[in-house]
Amino acid sequence: MRIGHGYDVHRLVEGRKLILGGVEIEYEKGLLGHSDADVVTHAICDSLLGAAALGDIGGYFPDSDIKYKGIDSLILLKEVCQILRNNNYSINNIDATIIAQAPKLASYINKMRENIAKACLIDISKVSIKATTEEHLGFTGNGQGIAAHSVCLINEDK
Repeated sequence: MRIGHGYDVHRLVEGRKLILGGVEIEYEKGLLGHSDADVVTHAICDSLLGAAALGDIGGYFPDSDIKYKGIDSLILLKEVCQILRNNNYSINNIDATIIAQAPKLASYINKMRENIAKACLIDISKVSIKATTEEHLGFTGNGQGIAAHSVCLINEDK
């Protein structure tokens, strides 16, 4: 068994859609980034790659490559999971936390879990996603951005 940790953060700006866990969230701002800036999916990608000691998301999908401009991050997650399978790893579980003062995310969590599970070809029971605020502290608490952490456990298949 191997454990991995991932973290991502993006700035909130006007004129962008807010995508978290592959779900479009109704909100007046979205996250700024080269892709769809889905911090949850990016953190999960990094935790999976890290667990397998295979680098990070930027090494596979650099923001300098135009073909990733605006890309749906679930596509990147599918590719990361294929990289893991190609290296004889399987996913035991994923646990992610979204850090955002607003908007409220509880009603979107199950759809996020479904999207992540489908992209990873695993059962939804292996995916946990939670959301928390920072009680108006720091850049997330002040509404300047949204962050996400992810941990995962993967198995080396012999």
